[in-house]
Amino acid sequence: MKVAVLACWLAAGFAAAAAAAGPCRADTGGHAGPHAGADGSEPTQSSCLAAVAAAREMAERLPADDASRYFAERDLQQAMTEAGNGEFDDCLEWAEQATVEIKNIATH
Repeated sequence: MKVAVLACWLAAGFAAAAAAAGPCRADTGGHAGPHAGADGSEPTQSSCLAAVAAAREMAERLPADDASRYFAERDLQQAMTEAGNGEFDDCLEWAEQATVEIKNIATH
């Protein structure tokens, strides 16, 4: 099972790298998305990967059999899929959802 999960993470990482090297997304018409930076710029691959890494670090602190960790890891897997598709704003949303899932256990 671990090998399959690691293979998925590796494939998602390669997909994210390929998406970054691919063509740029269509112009947003000057409208910044909900995860735009303070200067109005759209999210980048590096901001997405940083958010995923931070959430993954938090998830790894939970016990392996914890339900919140399980769901957070699924959210992070989806975040990496979105990054691979060049959807860095969606990637940040999924990473945020994983963080919320992890923090839910701390409040209960």
